[in-house]
Amino acid sequence: MTVHPVGRQEGRHPVRGLARACHPGPTLAVTVFTALLAWSAGHTLASGLVVTAAVLAGQLSIGWSNDLVDVRRDRAVGRPDKPVAAGEVSESTVRAACGAAVVACVVLSFACGWRSALVHLLLGVTSGWAYNLWLKRTALSPLPYAVAFAALPAVVTLALPSPAWPPAWVLVTGALLGVGAHLLNVLPDLADDEATGVRGLPHRLGARVVRWLAPAVLLAGSVVAAYGPGGGSLDGTRLALLLGCVVLAVVAVVARGRVPFVAAVLIALANVVSLILHT
Repeated sequence: MTVHPVGRQEGRHPVRGLARACHPGPTLAVTVFTALLAWSAGHTLASGLVVTAAVLAGQLSIGWSNDLVDVRRDRAVGRPDKPVAAGEVSESTVRAACGAAVVACVVLSFACGWRSALVHLLLGVTSGWAYNLWLKRTALSPLPYAVAFAALPAVVTLALPSPAWPPAWVLVTGALLGVGAHLLNVLPDLADDEATGVRGLPHRLGARVVRWLAPAVLLAGSVVAAYGPGGGSLDGTRLALLLGCVVLAVVAVVARGRVPFVAAVLIALANVVSLILHT
């Protein structure tokens, strides 16, 4: 195991390290979902870009702060996939980038209107930071994900010229997807997390329970997304999307490594498509 001292100098490719430290997979997924939601809600190109950029800035701040908070734990277990801990990029560089992302997030959020800004900053971004700083080590670790994912569609619709909350089924779908994504995201890291004192709900439940529970939660979100728009009835498109989610849920159960999280992202994408086609 390689342990990198706190004062290690920055690597030769700090930009690449900075990009890897923002948790690019989840950051890209949430940003793309936002862009799709903005398009389906009827945003103009300009307003859609602004609300998408606001969410991207918030996600960057959450990703970078996560690696900063965890840097000593990541060094202790020799995580080569963590750029800050591995010395690819310095803590000071990531701290500066994180600060810039926070400022950009606030400015861009209020450019979307005060309603959208308050929901994004208080429910979305604050939830992510609360997870990083405290809740990830408690039994309430899924709560920030549920709140943030449920808030995302509202950030988009409240930024419209005629602000409105999305239907309740959309909020429920988002919350369930957030919880399922959290459970699958931490699954490969349970042992490393336990070794450094992180015991969120997935750690308390154990890998075997999480491997079955997470797809079940995701499928529950898919059922809500499938039946919500039609008031209890299914058309062919929504049925096909729901069946696709069932297949992906099976993949999430039997696969290992990061594949279950990729399956979760694809389930979320299928549900976003369902939302786009039926709003």
